[in-house]
Amino acid sequence: MATRDEAVEIPVEGRCIPGTLVAPATAIPGILFVQGWGSSQDVYLPRARQIAALGCIGLTFEPRGVARDDPRHETVTREDNLRDLVAAYDTLAAQPGVDASAMGVIGSSYGAYLAAILTSLRPVRWLTLRVPALYRDEDWTVPKQGLSRDSLNAYRRARVSPSQNRALAACAEFRGDVLVVESEHDDRIPHAVVANYLGAFAQVRSLSYRRMEGADHGLSSPEAQRAYAALLMSWVTEMVLGARVSWKPAGV
Repeated sequence: MATRDEAVEIPVEGRCIPGTLVAPATAIPGILFVQGWGSSQDVYLPRARQIAALGCIGLTFEPRGVARDDPRHETVTREDNLRDLVAAYDTLAAQPGVDASAMGVIGSSYGAYLAAILTSLRPVRWLTLRVPALYRDEDWTVPKQGLSRDSLNAYRRARVSPSQNRALAACAEFRGDVLVVESEHDDRIPHAVVANYLGAFAQVRSLSYRRMEGADHGLSSPEAQRAYAALLMSWVTEMVLGARVSWKPAGV
């Protein structure tokens, strides 16, 4: 890995001695985590700590009304939560040492859906979508909790093109690296939704797809959680460490 030298003065007993600080020449990737509907940022904290060990800075956060015990759970809209996500991204990208050209987003279910849309609003290099949800554009301003379940289930069983959906349109324009993860026993997100996402990624640098055998939507078993953690860490390690050979910090 390339390094940079910086001269420093070390104070000791009223005088200074010269030193040279040697640091990596590259800035640090930022990884943003977006949890699913009804959960909290705690679900991603263990993953954020693991990824931080790779030399990244991770950020988990609490979008308005997403957690079940949040008083705004019944009234929050997708527009509200997308604004939360953009604000979280901007906060992470502005952290000292973070390379804004090396940003990753990891989302699950509702969070994956919003993460896909985020790529049309902010630069994203790496994108992970686990059991990504899909919603109609027409009811964008309807409170999330007030959406018709029957209508939503029918929509998710249909073939939807990027021209018909904002999230899929963003995927069609995305040019980074993508990991899509499906659960074998998902009772909320049918395979048709995952197929719509996979079909939309026409211009990406790389596309990886994994189907987790025996797993449900929420990864309720310890075995499924461990399997996803291993899968995610393997992919992020490949992406981040491999990219360090060639990337330059923003502004260089």
